[in-house]
Amino acid sequence: MRAPRFDARLLQVGTAEHIDALRLQGALLADAADEVGLYAHVPTCPDWTVRDLLWHVGTLHRWAKTIVTQRRTSPPADAEVDLIAGPIPDDALLIEWYRESHSQLLRVLETEPADLSCWQLFDAASALEGWARHQAHETTIHRVDAESARGDEISPIDANLASDGINSLLHGFHGSPASNVRSPLPKTLRLHATDELLDGGDWFIHISSQAPITTRTATGPADCTISGPVELLYLALWNRCRTDDLSVSGDNSVVKLWHELSPVEWPLLTRT
Repeated sequence: MRAPRFDARLLQVGTAEHIDALRLQGALLADAADEVGLYAHVPTCPDWTVRDLLWHVGTLHRWAKTIVTQRRTSPPADAEVDLIAGPIPDDALLIEWYRESHSQLLRVLETEPADLSCWQLFDAASALEGWARHQAHETTIHRVDAESARGDEISPIDANLASDGINSLLHGFHGSPASNVRSPLPKTLRLHATDELLDGGDWFIHISSQAPITTRTATGPADCTISGPVELLYLALWNRCRTDDLSVSGDNSVVKLWHELSPVEWPLLTRT
């Protein structure tokens, strides 16, 4: 099966909406960090504290800003990451350092031209759209991490943004050779959103010895189906909510395989 080309223009969430989402999610992340404190444990990232989380996301913001403003044609070298992020501020200043990192990125994305040309992680209608989408979803997921440290309910996620995020994750990272999701025996995992979505409510993830391929229509029976609100499907794909909160039917080992092999890691953008 050949992977279908991901056409971001078909999605309902565009550049302006992604920038709005980035603005909101970054503010919520900083507010949650301020509320729980830097050394609160992050249950959804077991080895991290909120301090680690802020450093990671702030560095990602500055990394993306550097690529966009300097019109980089390739990602910064590993040795540049510390230089881009700058020195670790004192704990008393870390939340403000994060807020400033977030603000810098927003200002850049709001002022760059729609036809921006630079290196981008995944296929998009334009580099500006690609970076706005990537940063909106990275920040949304890590906002969920920060709020999980409070131990209560997380802020809701817009259904269309969640649907867009599923597309972005499956066609972007997990549609590339970087994905670790593999199976010697072909498996199909179906996601079924119970919401009424503008772009449909089903995804079929075809897992094999190659990078997963996602289609929006069935090409055969699914080995396992996960059903529920699109917000929870989005979080489940990122391993940020339990599938106990969703309806699972069929071969549960496919869910276990996804959970074990799908985490997205940025080891070079984390500092101790």
